[in-house]
Amino acid sequence: MREKVFITGGSGLLAINWALAIRNRFTVSLGLYDRPISLAGIEAQYISLESVNDLSSFFNIILPQVVIHTAGLTSIEACEAKPDLARQVNVELSANVAKVCYNDGLKLVHISTDHLFSGTASLLDETAQTSPINVYGRTKAEAELRVLEEYPEALVVRTNFYGWGPSYRQSFSDTIIEHLRSGNEVNLFKDVFYTPILAQTLANVVHELINNRARGIYNVVGDERISKYEFGLKIAKQFKLDTNLIKPISMTDKLNLVKRPLDMSLSNNKVSHFLGRKLGGIDEHVFELYKQEQLGVAHEIQKL
Repeated sequence: MREKVFITGGSGLLAINWALAIRNRFTVSLGLYDRPISLAGIEAQYISLESVNDLSSFFNIILPQVVIHTAGLTSIEACEAKPDLARQVNVELSANVAKVCYNDGLKLVHISTDHLFSGTASLLDETAQTSPINVYGRTKAEAELRVLEEYPEALVVRTNFYGWGPSYRQSFSDTIIEHLRSGNEVNLFKDVFYTPILAQTLANVVHELINNRARGIYNVVGDERISKYEFGLKIAKQFKLDTNLIKPISMTDKLNLVKRPLDMSLSNNKVSHFLGRKLGGIDEHVFELYKQEQLGVAHEIQKL
């Protein structure tokens, strides 16, 4: 009997990539809010996370064993413009999911972020004190606390991922590839650093953590710290596109943006030690992204 995995935020980029990564091993159900999703071998159902009672009743019908909570308001600009909505979606709904999973004895993975710090230090580990500098970061930091208060055995995953996006939600790597294939220049930050991981790899690592009964906070990110500009060059080289179209810019050139941390890089030493292996570097993951396009995974997502 296959274990059933329920993923909130089912029309989001991460949920879709996650579902495709595991559908051959698990029974997968996507929880939808308003946008319909249809993927081969994957269930999809509309659900509200606003009511603990309704959510519990829903889970008692579909009977998942694992819940992956990816739903959230992730636009930094939208969070800054609507802080009350950001807190409701990122904090209160996350607490609702955690409460129901705890009460019903379900395994829970809460997806957090790398936007939790001021951006003045590199490769921070899970013990670093959070110091967010915008509404998005503050709500995600509070969400972690609330989730672990409601469900101390929950798995909280801090990450920054990329993968193929649907037609209505391009990913960072999608944008780079599309612009370069169209012969357009791409401006990328040379002074913003992070530790990205392929969404498929993220999903596989998290299920390995679940199987090994991991709990608490884990940084599930790639092995390498890299700038957005350098990442773009890696994408261009793997997809055999013109690297000369990628232009380095500085965050100081974009004065109209909501303040963001310049360094979001996280250390994955804890998860690597726990699993006894590295998670993979940029070249390895970008090659997997390229293979996904060759195998038709990209098309399956992009047609949504």
